Amino acid sequence: MKQGPWRVIFLGTPAFAVPTLQALLTAGEEVAAVITQPDKPRGRGRKVSPPPVKERAQAHGLPVLQPVRLKDPEFLTGLQELAPELMVVAAYGRLLPPELLAVPRLGALNVHASLLPKYRGAAPVNWALIRGEKETGVTIMWMVPELDAGPIFLQEKVPIREDDHAGSLAARLAEQGAALLVKALELLRQGQVIKQPQPEEGVSYAPPLTPEMRRLNWNLPAQEVCDWIRGLDPQPGAYTLLKGERLKLFGARVARAEGHPAPPGTVLGPAPEGLEIACREGTITVREVQLAGHKRLPVAEFLRGRPLNREVLG
Repeated sequence: MKQGPWRVIFLGTPAFAVPTLQALLTAGEEVAAVITQPDKPRGRGRKVSPPPVKERAQAHGLPVLQPVRLKDPEFLTGLQELAPELMVVAAYGRLLPPELLAVPRLGALNVHASLLPKYRGAAPVNWALIRGEKETGVTIMWMVPELDAGPIFLQEKVPIREDDHAGSLAARLAEQGAALLVKALELLRQGQVIKQPQPEEGVSYAPPLTPEMRRLNWNLPAQEVCDWIRGLDPQPGAYTLLKGERLKLFGARVARAEGHPAPPGTVLGPAPEGLEIACREGTITVREVQLAGHKRLPVAEFLRGRPLNREVLG
């Protein structure tokens, strides 16, 4: 049994990691330092800006470290001097070397947005949607040098809703993962150290999303096209070509599961739920679109400025 807060080093970078950092602070744990990725150019103007985790950490007056090299001896020595009991990681964005994992006395816990061993890797939320899963979840895992392969502390299932996209699902998983992490730390405080090995069967991977993956293939069935759009919504965004211009599509739904009156990619016109587009089998609707260099717009507003009449998207 442990009395008092855990002394923790936290690693995380994007918005997904912010609820976990906040949960640690709200629970009264002692966050000795926050490690996040270096500031990078972001957005349309490519202005250099800090990651969301850095902003939240600075708002609470926490020390923030942004190392370029995780094996840097001076960086590692500085962490060792902080004498952390635990390391908590949520979407940091890089593999952690053994030298870094060895710093905390009790080990490193990772908040991962899937039901491991499914969807190990960088983009578990996106790939759960792209692959048409009906449920996913969060895993609190003990970290090892191999990618997302460590023993499981706790897991919790999360249903995927019909109206979910990557942004909404990630936000829900972030909150659930943060709550589950707090539960794990309390169990650990009570002396319950759970290390369930991951099963060897059922391992799958969620690799980074490449630019080539973002272009839609209208020769797929409607459900698969819809899943690709949902899995890339809002970032990085699935796109098609409209007269040579990139057009991102958002808010996809299957309109007709079978049959269509036109070649795949044909814009069939406005529908109650947006813009209807033919696939190889069936049709989809999208609620919002965005031309390269322009704002994201509801379909009705977009069509007022640019009517579409049976154009074929590519």
